[in-house]
Amino acid sequence: MSTLTNVLVIAAVVVLVLVRQFRTQEIAHDRRWWVLPAVLVFCAVRQDGLLDAHHRSASVVLIAAELLVGLALGAAWAWTTKVWTEADGTVWAKGTGATAAVWVAGMLVRLGLMGVGALAGVRLGSGALLLALAASLLVRAGLLAWRSEQMRSSYGIAAVGRARPVRKDRV
Repeated sequence: MSTLTNVLVIAAVVVLVLVRQFRTQEIAHDRRWWVLPAVLVFCAVRQDGLLDAHHRSASVVLIAAELLVGLALGAAWAWTTKVWTEADGTVWAKGTGATAAVWVAGMLVRLGLMGVGALAGVRLGSGALLLALAASLLVRAGLLAWRSEQMRSSYGIAAVGRARPVRKDRV
């Protein structure tokens, strides 16, 4: 893919994720939470220039740092998301102010990594950003799926049977 196409894909994914993150949405009991990250990894690996040919080891280190930052930010993003169960057993999620702070911190850290790469003369393509975004989305989606399963299972145990009124002892 061309650089313009990569930039458009990244921008579209970020806008889609941000809009969905800060809007209340039901966490569906769905096993396809890994599809979007898998598509992003495919797009990143498929393109040429993922590694700088003149600075292979430095570009591998920068990509590894991007991935670690992506994993950490995805985890922070998932843990700052408010998750709750409604009376009917559905699980809902919505981003908080802390989630927005994680996004801003993630952008700043990634800009810092790009600056370190530029100072070292390492040219990383947009594939590194696609990989980091995929790592963030994968960890976030996986943790939210896990958190929703924990809430569903605890909700299911508590909700078995009909609630009966508690009998009070009279003195």
